Parts: sequence; structure tokens; C-alpha cells
Amino acid sequence: MPKSKVRKKSVYTPPQGTLQAGTPAARVAQPSPRWYAPLMVALMVLGLLWIVVFYVAGDRIGFMSSIGPWNFAVGFGLMVAGLVMSMRWR
Repeated sequence: MPKSKVRKKSVYTPPQGTLQAGTPAARVAQPSPRWYAPLMVALMVLGLLWIVVFYVAGDRIGFMSSIGPWNFAVGFGLMVAGLVMSMRWR
């Protein structure tokens, strides 16, 4: 079977006047600090551990039994905070 011809694509050139010397360039996102990723993972793991500890021994821990079902809000809140941080991580 014969090979098809390869078509050359033209090089893209932006329209005249879009990139001028005096216009500010697009803002480049800076990388996250070194502590950002460990904190993000720690929040997610801490939220998971909070919910597991509440299920296993929540009735024997004083402050956990006093806040009752709000333990789920605390655990999921910590996990959501870690998840939101993961979306901003660079």
C-alpha cells in the first residue's frame, strides 16, 4: 500500500499588534512552597483518621462524644481543605 503524503503545517504567527513590546506579559504562576504538599496530604489523612477514630472509639473520647455528629463535619472539612489545596498546588 502506498504511503500518503505528509502535509506541512504552516507556522503560527499571532496577528499584528497582539504582542507588542510595551504590553505586560501573562502572569506566570509561581511554584508552591516546599511545605505546601506535605500540609495538603496531612490535612487529608488527618480528616480520614478523625472519622475512623470517631467510628472506632468515639464514645470513649470525651470531646468526640460531646460534639456527636459534628465529627463528620470536622473530618470531611479537613479532607475538603486538603482537596482544595491540591487544586492550587503547582
